[in-house]
Amino acid sequence: MAGGALEHRLATRDDLPALAALMDAAISELQKPFLNADEIASSRKIMGLDTQLIDDGTYFIVEQNGVIAGCGGWSRRATLYGGDRSPGRDAALIDPTTDPARVRAMYTHPDFTRRGVGRLILSLCEEAARAEGFSRVELMATMAGEPLYRACGYQPVERVSDDRGGTAVPLLRMMKPLQQT
Repeated sequence: MAGGALEHRLATRDDLPALAALMDAAISELQKPFLNADEIASSRKIMGLDTQLIDDGTYFIVEQNGVIAGCGGWSRRATLYGGDRSPGRDAALIDPTTDPARVRAMYTHPDFTRRGVGRLILSLCEEAARAEGFSRVELMATMAGEPLYRACGYQPVERVSDDRGGTAVPLLRMMKPLQQT
């Protein structure tokens, strides 16, 4: 899959089948060094895409040569993480003057890791959140995602464990101030 520039666009509902396949591949492969099989199975139940992000126009797809390499977005809503099936979602709008924007549902296809896909998505999310008046962003990192987020300036806030999928999955809430331009 080498060669070709990374391009980005907003996701549409027509992309849902391809996004589901990418997310499944990412969870299956990229979590293996960090989670056991039961934790990965549980992760599938609590993670995934919240289609509200697509409807809000805040979910990006990164492609290389027409192949989806990764996806991720940001939100101006209260939910910090989880997909459509996840319990406890809250679609309430948050206040950019007091609340951090949320970076959500970041996934890179295993064939495209370490090629700048995640960094590109983070920069798109941060730029869009900044343009809407947010001065901070936060996210809930998987153990596989933590090194990227640290390298991009995110700082740990709180280690948590989510057992809503049956087996506890370790997660790390992280935050970053946005530089105003």
